[in-house]
Amino acid sequence: MAGPLSGVRVIELAGIGPGPFAAMLLADLGAEVIRIDRAGKGGGAGPVAEKDMTNRSKRSVAVDLKSEAGRDVVLRLVEQADVLLEGFRPGVTERLGIGPDDCLARNPRLVYGRMTGWGQEGPLSHTAGHDIGYIAITGALHAIGRAGGPPQVPLNLLGDFAGGSMYLVVGVLAALLESKVSGRGQVVDAAIVDGTAHLTTFIHAFKASGLWTDNRGTNMLDTGAPFYDVYETSDGKHMAVGAIESQFYAEFLKRLGVAPEEAPQYDMANWGAQKELFAAKFKEKTRDEWAEIFVPSDACVEPVLSLTEAAEHPWNTARDVFVPGVEGVPQPAPAPRFSRTPGEITGPPSLAGAHTREVLTGLGFKDVDDLLASGAVVQR
Repeated sequence: MAGPLSGVRVIELAGIGPGPFAAMLLADLGAEVIRIDRAGKGGGAGPVAEKDMTNRSKRSVAVDLKSEAGRDVVLRLVEQADVLLEGFRPGVTERLGIGPDDCLARNPRLVYGRMTGWGQEGPLSHTAGHDIGYIAITGALHAIGRAGGPPQVPLNLLGDFAGGSMYLVVGVLAALLESKVSGRGQVVDAAIVDGTAHLTTFIHAFKASGLWTDNRGTNMLDTGAPFYDVYETSDGKHMAVGAIESQFYAEFLKRLGVAPEEAPQYDMANWGAQKELFAAKFKEKTRDEWAEIFVPSDACVEPVLSLTEAAEHPWNTARDVFVPGVEGVPQPAPAPRFSRTPGEITGPPSLAGAHTREVLTGLGFKDVDDLLASGAVVQR
């Protein structure tokens, strides 16, 4: 069966990071994604093109966006599309002649998704930035880390992909649903600062309830609690403990070999001593020995796996969390899962301009040879 977004056509203006990942997610769910790469533009600081998994299941058309004929190619593609995604600084697509007004004039039902760090408006909207800065200004980065230590950077997962890509996809899908009723498209402004701030709603609720402070590493979910932390094992690896509920905490103590009276769960005055006790116990065995003791159980304790280990671990392979990629390199499988219309990886990473003739011919362009001869589009 085709994925749940089968029949949806997406035009992606090639960018980096969260934009391509959002388009990949739509492709995983069955959308047809046509990536517009800029003719002659070299690679950036990202993965090698042949192994850039965020470009899987897409087809690429290389276009000279600075030429009038090239811009017209994009607008002609927009006429046959449901969604356009772009991740440039505010005003760039307008200057290129493929901004929201230009595209919606050609296709009033189009959903025009825009991905930026700071948003289309605001004092920093035209300023460069990256994930670390976006999560810093929302307060999220400050909250991550241990007591007495500096904030800890959670890769670029929290800002770029959670606060950015996922919110862009949610916005696009919501706008697509609304367009089925109104018959009209609209612009979706997905800013990483907005999404990241929104993700902290739960923590703000704790703070408003007096259950969270701005003192990093002293709260229940930021390693302040001994029952929500990571502990080193005898082989220098780690176990992750998340035994929050009382019944899970009791199971944790039982399997760790600690008597309940030695470590009352919410005796906060003795949390420091409890951490020392738990740390000493975990040092008695290797990570894999502890994994055999704790898994499966309701103790909410799991081994901390490396990226390589995760892709090969039997708990993940049993569920096909990772699937073979280019040259057999594992890649994360499409998510979430559907009972009737499962997502699917339909092809390897697209290379810039590899499908120019195929896409344009398939969509009924009669002047493909002329466009190629003029350099408005490029086939590689």
